[in-house]
Amino acid sequence: SPSPPPFTPLPSPVLPLSPSLHLSLSSPLPQMEEFLGPQPEYDEEEEEKKYYRRKKLGVVKNVLGASVGGMIIYSVYMGLLQMQLILHYDETYREVKYGNLGLEDIDKKMLMGINVTPIIALLYTPILIRFLGTKWMMFLASGIYALFVSTNYWERYYTLVPSAVAIGAAIVPLWASLGNYITRMAQQYYEYVNYKDDHVQEQKKLPKGACHRYVIVFQSVFFIIFHLSLVFAEFPQRIFLHQYLSDYNHTLYNVKHCGAEGSGMIEGFNRTVLKRLPRSLALIQVESVLMGAAFLSMIIFLAVCGAAYRPTEEIDLRSIGWGNIFQLPFKHLRDYRLRLLIPFFIYSGLDTLFSVTGLTLSYGVCTVGLEWLYLLVMVYGLSCSLFSCLSLSLLRLPRYVSLLGGAVIHGPLLVFLLFWSPAPRSPDQLPYLLVVIALWGMGSALNKTGLSILLGMLYEDKERLDFVYTIYHWWQAIAIFIVYLWTGLIMRVCVCPCVRVCPRVCTHVRVCVKGYRYLEEENSDESNSEESDEDEDEEQQEEVIREDFGGDAGSQGSDSTRERRGGARGQRRRRDDDYEQAGEREEREKEG
Repeated sequence: SPSPPPFTPLPSPVLPLSPSLHLSLSSPLPQMEEFLGPQPEYDEEEEEKKYYRRKKLGVVKNVLGASVGGMIIYSVYMGLLQMQLILHYDETYREVKYGNLGLEDIDKKMLMGINVTPIIALLYTPILIRFLGTKWMMFLASGIYALFVSTNYWERYYTLVPSAVAIGAAIVPLWASLGNYITRMAQQYYEYVNYKDDHVQEQKKLPKGACHRYVIVFQSVFFIIFHLSLVFAEFPQRIFLHQYLSDYNHTLYNVKHCGAEGSGMIEGFNRTVLKRLPRSLALIQVESVLMGAAFLSMIIFLAVCGAAYRPTEEIDLRSIGWGNIFQLPFKHLRDYRLRLLIPFFIYSGLDTLFSVTGLTLSYGVCTVGLEWLYLLVMVYGLSCSLFSCLSLSLLRLPRYVSLLGGAVIHGPLLVFLLFWSPAPRSPDQLPYLLVVIALWGMGSALNKTGLSILLGMLYEDKERLDFVYTIYHWWQAIAIFIVYLWTGLIMRVCVCPCVRVCPRVCTHVRVCVKGYRYLEEENSDESNSEESDEDEDEEQQEEVIREDFGGDAGSQGSDSTRERRGGARGQRRRRDDDYEQAGEREEREKEG
């Protein structure tokens, strides 16, 4: 068969392009070449500097956010707790507002929850931080503090005590997270400053001592801001509660000794400290303001503070097994450097407790009255904040200088306080008290800031610094718990060993062997529920006196005791009438 002819394609017709169409097809080519080609005005090194400059500003923002957030949440917590304890201490407030609810017992349980719960924090703090991360742990802890504020809208046992236990459980995790977060920000800042170094680009461990200067600066900034919480915590008392407080002539009427001569907090302090009762609506408004500040702190932790670790670092940290999580804090305790710092950790806890109780109450309030408490605490907070700047001297001086400076300041002050007993009801002693408190604040600032800086410098090579800061704040909690337990045992030992030795002295003293109070004979603040027990105690004391001094002394003692008992009962009846009248006035105000 003949082969087919070869296929030859037909020539396509070539149409001439119009000049306008030719320009439209060829015009984008130079623009694309200009866009994709090298840019003569683009400086890669300059853009890289701008990028890391933004990163450094982000680190500074994180440090300021954590500092301000911690300052706000502690201002709310301490201010509300102080106002709450003052109101609950007043016997008229308790009887009129809450009747037989037992606010004193609730307050004791609250303080027990806050002071006792942290002793088991070494077990669960690493787990919480591993599961949640540093940033989210700070956010959760601030939410627990906000929960404590919300429970004060409805003050009952089942609201206040559980929230106080939750706060006790959150104290050590919060502080461990804050310490770890600030130190981690110092490490990140060093990486962004030295981004061209090989060990930074390869994400290797930092050289020893590389980020010490940034740890010093960031920890100092944190404590400068945080210590202002003591100042802002006094705003509720100064703005709201101060107008209801009685003056020192009333509250300190039965106080005989202050300072070194006193035993306990303030012996003889009046059980009624309010001139008039605050309105319930005003209390709700104050608590609402504090609640708003607590929510602001939560928002700052959530929105302002960035992540402490990169995503890849978080994955590596969370790959640690649960068994190792339990063991790591105890493994850190084998480090001799950490064991040598344990006495400083314990002293830091004792310093915190003495500053807010012994110094401001036994010396300050006992001398000038409760109406000046806000000024004493504000001066202490300002002193701590101002003198935290002294820790910046570690940029030039050895790192032990801060702890040594705190010891040099507190040592002579402790010796002075052991012998100084200011007279009660002496407002002229206020300038001297302010000087002593300011000096004590200087030592406290050097101790606390110096310890946090020292831990960040010693363990900068550790991937998980939260274990180290957990141990630090756990020992602080142990010290506070021991003091709380010791004072509680002393309060429970209500005996009168002088009955056999000097019965005449004991006729002027009545001892509460079933409670916690040590009451004088003519104290009008006794509750009616204790009358029967106290009468039995008086009869037993009268029998002992009769045995030692014979019938005449016994009859004289019994007559005088009957007279005093009748006078005390009359005072109780008058006090009950006052309570009823105060309750009626409160109801009329509400109706009006």
